[in-house]
Amino acid sequence: MLTIDRVSTGRTLVSEKLFARLTARIVRDHPELAADLPARILDQALAFLVACAVNDESLGPSGLVDIGWHTFILHTREYAEFCQVVAGRFIHHQPEPDPEGSRRSGPEPIGAPISRTVAAIVAAGFAVDHELWGGTSAECSQCHAGCHDSPTR
Repeated sequence: MLTIDRVSTGRTLVSEKLFARLTARIVRDHPELAADLPARILDQALAFLVACAVNDESLGPSGLVDIGWHTFILHTREYAEFCQVVAGRFIHHQPEPDPEGSRRSGPEPIGAPISRTVAAIVAAGFAVDHELWGGTSAECSQCHAGCHDSPTR
């Protein structure tokens, strides 16, 4: 398992080549994003995954950070290898069904407040891009409801 002993960025966790490939995929799949966002999104997704690896509580990404997680998962071999290195296990992407049967309108996935996730990222030793974790721009549009790491399921 990976150990971080200083404030770091998520992008340092993968090769520059892989980071560039994943960022290019975000650009291709989400042309509506501002030019600086894909790299920032991926950086935070990688930091989020390490926070999931070292935290016993269920954590969930913001909608923008979830774009990075979805993109990385599409590269299954690299994603599985990354999970093994940082967590010693596969980090599952588990959408939670909305108990009301409708889409959630807020940025916080069910059972995983963004503030708890941000605190876990900081505790894991990573810088937080606060703009990607709050406000209406962080609302999830990728899944039916909230997405989170669920090691117990």
